[in-house]
Amino acid sequence: MSQAIPQEFWQGIELFNTGQFYACHDTLEALWMEATEPDKTFYQGILQISVALYHLGNGNTKGAIILLGEGSNRLARYPSIYCQVDVDELLEQSIALLKALQKNQLEQIDSSSLEAETLPLPRILVVEE
Repeated sequence: MSQAIPQEFWQGIELFNTGQFYACHDTLEALWMEATEPDKTFYQGILQISVALYHLGNGNTKGAIILLGEGSNRLARYPSIYCQVDVDELLEQSIALLKALQKNQLEQIDSSSLEAETLPLPRILVVEE
């Protein structure tokens, strides 16, 4: 990223980390639509993971699996730290959740299963530069 990280990005990260996935999507979507590469694809990857978690909370396991996979694939192109985000950690958590969902795809997963011990949700870790 060649310029300052927009304030809306930090708002989106805060919303993501507090479980407000739909609001995170709305906040980051405006940034994504105006962004240029390489930031555009980075924002899109986080957006897709956020929407996946929103779907999961609404019992749409299939939608969550698809978007976790797409978002993770987009983020896999980025270095370990990008826009002060620990990309490796976000990918590790997202892929672990994806694998757990794929393994249990035939079971109905409801929002009560989203407890940390049962099915940990990814969080975005910010690294100070």
